Amino acid sequence: MHIFYEQELQGDAITLSQEESRHCLRVLRMRPGQEAIIVDGKGNRCRAVLQDAGSREAIFAVAAREHQVGKRPFHLHMAVAPTKNIDRFEWFLEKATECGIDEVTPVICEKSERRIIKPQRLEKILVAAMKQSLRAFLPRLNAAIPLEEFLLQPQTGHRFIAHCAEGSRKHLRDIYTPGSDALFLVGPEGDFSERETEAAAAQGFTAISMGEHRLRTETAALALCVQANSMNALL
Repeated sequence: MHIFYEQELQGDAITLSQEESRHCLRVLRMRPGQEAIIVDGKGNRCRAVLQDAGSREAIFAVAAREHQVGKRPFHLHMAVAPTKNIDRFEWFLEKATECGIDEVTPVICEKSERRIIKPQRLEKILVAAMKQSLRAFLPRLNAAIPLEEFLLQPQTGHRFIAHCAEGSRKHLRDIYTPGSDALFLVGPEGDFSERETEAAAAQGFTAISMGEHRLRTETAALALCVQANSMNALL
């Protein structure tokens, strides 16, 4: 069954946005009487029947509603430095959404080679991944922020930083309590600077080990996302 995204699901009739209507009518060529699923990215989901297939708008009649569909038992926040090749960062967003994630913050670090991102394109990737994976919650994408500013923001739950510097680092399985909120900090190509790792430690971030091998930014971020979800029995 096809799935569409509409931010408001109030009332007995739902009119899809121009973009979603075009996909419904021109690409999928749906006809009146066909059923679809519509989600709002906030946990609400409707089973609906296409009533009006006009040239510009697709109007659905709601047949059934569900609330808090797939609500997660913990909050997973990934703060990741955008990669020089933006395709790699987009890949991470897509796969993390499929696996399960609640919030993403692009952080700009001292060694970041990419300091500008296009949030509109990234939002579209998140929406597409949400629909593809049949989820009803859309991950929150925060504005890009310098790391030093991000570290000063109040945070809850466990806070972890993955880096390649020398020093004591612990395995996530030994220090994370399933069911607890988790924030992971992953740096850019070239890793965090020494000043940044010290600043993170001062703000309560625990250094974690990613094993003996060096991973790309997007690989490390996705691996942590998968590990946290697995420890919470969600994958």
